[in-house]
Amino acid sequence: MKNPCHKEEIPSLNRIEGQVRGIANMIDDDKYCIDILNQIKAVRNAITSVEGRILKKHMKECVRDALSDEQDFDDKVEEILKTLKR
Repeated sequence: MKNPCHKEEIPSLNRIEGQVRGIANMIDDDKYCIDILNQIKAVRNAITSVEGRILKKHMKECVRDALSDEQDFDDKVEEILKTLKR
């Protein structure tokens, strides 16, 4: 099955990558722990946001396409549940 394009997430992932590098710099510069934790929380929120958009697209495109085949649909649901439990 063709996967949906997630290229629109690249700018967000690049921003997250920059935030993570910034956190490493903060640690190297002995910044205040709470400031570091705030930045880590921001990265986690950003990743959760990207994850949500990719999951939404998966549900709208991949799972929708699987609706025509009951077994394929069940497989997709199990795949999603397994992924979310990790």
